[in-house]
Amino acid sequence: MSYRAKKKFGQHFLQDDRVIDQILRAAAIQPQDAVVEIGPGLGVLTDHLLRQAAQVEVFEIDGDLIARLEQRKEPRLHIHAGDILKADLPRLLPQPPYVLVANLPYNISSQIVFLLLEQRKLFSRMVLMFQKEVGLRLCSPPGCKDYGILSVLTQLWFDVEPVIEVGPESFSPPPKIDSLVVSLSPLAQPRVDPVDPVFFVRVVKAAFTQRRKQLRNSLQAGGFSAAQVDTALEQAAIAPSCRGEGLDLDDFSRLTTALYALHPEG
Repeated sequence: MSYRAKKKFGQHFLQDDRVIDQILRAAAIQPQDAVVEIGPGLGVLTDHLLRQAAQVEVFEIDGDLIARLEQRKEPRLHIHAGDILKADLPRLLPQPPYVLVANLPYNISSQIVFLLLEQRKLFSRMVLMFQKEVGLRLCSPPGCKDYGILSVLTQLWFDVEPVIEVGPESFSPPPKIDSLVVSLSPLAQPRVDPVDPVFFVRVVKAAFTQRRKQLRNSLQAGGFSAAQVDTALEQAAIAPSCRGEGLDLDDFSRLTTALYALHPEG
C-alpha cells in the first residue's frame, strides 16, 4: 500500500538497508531487551526491532500510520498514539530500562533531546538519527562552532558518539539536508557535579543566551545580577571576557557552584 509523506509531521522514511544495519549494530539489542521507537513511520526499522527484541514500544502521531501499524496484529508491538512531547513516559514505560532507537522528526528533534535528558533514567542506551546540524551539536567539544546548550547537557549525562552520516538518498522522500546517527550511552554518574541539575541547566542556557557576547553579558541577559556574575566568575576562575562556547564541563560545574551559592534560590 502506497503512502504519501506528510510535511506537517516532517516525515522522511528511512529505506537504506546499510544505514539500518549500522543503527542496529550500534543499538546492540539483546533478545530480552524492550525497545522504544519514536516515529516508526512505515515500520521498516520496526520490523528489524521486532525480530531482535522481546517487545517494541512505538510512539506515532500520524493516525494513518497508526492504522497501518495496528494491521500487523503483533502482540509484542505496543502502539502509543499521540505527540511524544506530551506523553507521560514514566507511566507508559513502567519497566525500564529500555533501548531507544529512532529516526527523529527533524522539526522537533532538539525538543525531544531535552525531553530525553529529563527522562534519561528510562533508557539504557539510545541510537538516534538527527539532521546533521543537530547531531554535530551533541558531539561537539568546547571551542567549536557547533558547541552549545545541547552539547553541554548531553555530554554531562552521556557518552556521545557519531555512528554514521546519512545522505538524502537514504530516505523517501529525500530531505534537503544530510543526517547523522548518534549513539548515547548513559553514565553511571554525571561527568561533573551539576550541583543542582535544574539550576545547572539555567546557567548553561544563560551562558549561550547571546553567543557573540562576552560571558559576563550573557549571564546577565540570562537573569543573573552583575554583582552575582562578577563574584561567581572570580570564584570559578573564569575570565569575564570568555564566551559560553569556550567553557568545558568543569568550567560550567565551577560556575554553577559559585552562582548557586550566591543566588537567593541557592
